[in-house]
Amino acid sequence: MPVQNDLCIVLPLSEKTENYTVLLLKLFIVILAFLVYLSWRYRPKDHGQYDQPVAPLIKAPSQVSPQHADVVSRLAQFHSEASLNVKVMRKKLEDLLERDIHANISPVETNGVSAEWVMAPGADPQKRLLYVHGGAFIIGSAKSHRYITSELSRTAGVAVLSINYRMQPEFKTVHCHEDTRLAYEWIFENGPDGSSKADQVFVAGDSAGGNLSLSVVAWARDNHLPKASGVICLAPLTDATLSSPTWKSNTKSDPVLGPALGKILKIPRGILSLASRYTTGAPVNDVYISPLLGDLSNLPPTLIQVSCDEMLFGDSQRYANKVVASGGDVTLQVWPTMVHVFQMFGPELPEASEAFDRIAIFIKTKVA
Repeated sequence: MPVQNDLCIVLPLSEKTENYTVLLLKLFIVILAFLVYLSWRYRPKDHGQYDQPVAPLIKAPSQVSPQHADVVSRLAQFHSEASLNVKVMRKKLEDLLERDIHANISPVETNGVSAEWVMAPGADPQKRLLYVHGGAFIIGSAKSHRYITSELSRTAGVAVLSINYRMQPEFKTVHCHEDTRLAYEWIFENGPDGSSKADQVFVAGDSAGGNLSLSVVAWARDNHLPKASGVICLAPLTDATLSSPTWKSNTKSDPVLGPALGKILKIPRGILSLASRYTTGAPVNDVYISPLLGDLSNLPPTLIQVSCDEMLFGDSQRYANKVVASGGDVTLQVWPTMVHVFQMFGPELPEASEAFDRIAIFIKTKVA
């Protein structure tokens, strides 16, 4: 029996232990129920029907250049020197992707967003392209992606506006979207020579930047803003719920995303959804955070380039097939073996040059 005095009730040790056990069990049930709720709340609509048909390959795997192996080795070295310091990794990425370029770089502010104009000789200042760099919303910059932007300007003859949007962890993903929208509105009325209306505007981006590119054109449509003449995406993230099967099936064949994201995918979906809700600033199944989940009708003509061996291949395949099902105009170009956003590794990769030539053809066919 409990022993009572004037101040308190002293419980036997066994009864105390039992009460603690019950309390911990209740806490566990509450946490488990909360994680189950999050998994349900942030679940994506099943898009498995868009896994087929699979686009044909641009070339056979046996035709991949031997230089690709050198790129894979450089990436392994990059990952071996990875740091938890975000500023250090941003600098390492710029060093990894630094190339000689032949274009004029002019710093500019676009509605408060830091950016730069990239103009190759002969580029038309009235035909403009908004470029949104990738880097998982954490690293990357206009500087790190200058090879891509200079090649786009050179091969397609367009003036490229490359933006430095706010990134994690200092900001949230929603701020990346806000900055992209500000730049989108700005580029129609402002060019490298000052205030002037554009003849045409294209939007392009890679990986996370591809996500922002696809999102901003859907946002422009929904808000009755001018429509871009075309969108170019290099291995875009289209579904932030990470529900495509290639996120797991291609983990080992993706030397860019696999080493880091492969571990993240082992986290229970409820915990991952909770963490993503904080870093994103919006539910991961929001139609602007995950463009695949939204309405894909009445969008600009779209070109997507991707490797079938990377984790984001399924995102590209599903997006392209859903655009077709929605009656839209989309071209999906698929390379074998290549690393994620292989276009960054030109001029040493012949495949990168081929990819830019194909982008130039796409843009020139859309020029009015």
